[in-house]
Amino acid sequence: MFVCRNCGYTSPKWFSQCPKCGEIGTAERMEGGKKKKAILKPPVPIKEVKNLGQERFSTGFFSLDRVLGGGLVKGAFVLIGGEPGIGKSTLMLQLASQVKGPVLYVSAEESLWQIGQRAQRLGVKGEVKLLCETDWEAVEGAVEAEKPLLVIFDSLQTFRLSSLSSFPGSPAQVKAIADRIFYLSKKMGITSILVGHVTKGGVIAGPKLLEHMVDVVLYFEGEASRDFRVLRAVKNRFGATDEIAVFEMVGGMLREVENPSGFFLSGDFSPGIAVYPAVEGKTPILLEVQSLITPSPLPSNPRRFSLGVDPYRVGMLLGVMERYARLSLASRDIYVNVSGGLKIKDPAVDLPLVLSLLSSYLGISLPKGAFAFGEVSLTGRVLNTSQRLLRLKEAKKMGYNLAVVPPGDRIEGLEYLIINHISKIRGILK
Repeated sequence: MFVCRNCGYTSPKWFSQCPKCGEIGTAERMEGGKKKKAILKPPVPIKEVKNLGQERFSTGFFSLDRVLGGGLVKGAFVLIGGEPGIGKSTLMLQLASQVKGPVLYVSAEESLWQIGQRAQRLGVKGEVKLLCETDWEAVEGAVEAEKPLLVIFDSLQTFRLSSLSSFPGSPAQVKAIADRIFYLSKKMGITSILVGHVTKGGVIAGPKLLEHMVDVVLYFEGEASRDFRVLRAVKNRFGATDEIAVFEMVGGMLREVENPSGFFLSGDFSPGIAVYPAVEGKTPILLEVQSLITPSPLPSNPRRFSLGVDPYRVGMLLGVMERYARLSLASRDIYVNVSGGLKIKDPAVDLPLVLSLLSSYLGISLPKGAFAFGEVSLTGRVLNTSQRLLRLKEAKKMGYNLAVVPPGDRIEGLEYLIINHISKIRGILK
């Protein structure tokens, strides 16, 4: 078989251009193993299947346990991806130190001395054993001999299975090793965490089918130049996939951020800034939506940049504002950013984004203590959104007292500016 290392497409014939993703030169050969006779098992009636609870154990991080759905499940196979240098190894060593039980940390990237130095800096304690090995057969033998509660493999792209002729990190090696880890986890009831790097496109390197083989897929996001990191689940067979955990890099180690809202707010009320209560899973976070509108040196081809918000959604809202708020934006350079570098897909960001753009356009700040949320339709109407009360309570807790929102439920202790159409937003800044 031949597999595309970009998207995981497989074909019995070699291909120069992948029919699925269109990339050229991504076909790599994948050798299959020998077939063995299957052992037939009779199906079990569903009414005879007992509702057995999942046995879990804590990672030592409250927010990470929440993302996982209550902690790590025994026998689960977890894949965590992130850019090189983002702090994956640091997080794994801290997790290993906090787990109550024997942990085996297997590294194919660093020497024992390097890991030992980091472990000393982090103050790693507990029943943690280190193994530095690239040969997968030796790693597998060590796992079977030690029988740990948790084994961490760091990282996916550096292990090599000697029975395959391809180089480490190739789709054949990645898929074969992941398959062996999956079998080992389920057979021995060992929880396995596999660390992987991400590509320039922001997805875990290796064949895409790898994400379908594991139980949980976590993404560790952030920028090396900033102190914060965000961990989110994109697949979870044992819990929800809409939770996040926020960490801060302090003195070379990661610390949980107990109050993400205060972490992402600057307290600045300059023109172009609007406060937006986002909700990630069950976690409310106050963010700043920032906009800058300036005259363009090329009025026929103005620049439009958007970080953290879908640029197509920004373009749609600009059209709605020109039509219903009577703003002339066609010849202006427009820049949009969400504080902290977070990526927002929630439609409730529409109204604060519109207010932020209007504030920058007019050069007038929003009222101090104001926050906003609401979805904007193509007809200019402002629609209510989910988790309304949770957003209001979080804003009130953080000291904000003026809600610019569409009609809906209210809580005590807040003032309200009800807005149901974009044509009325100019009055908010007067």
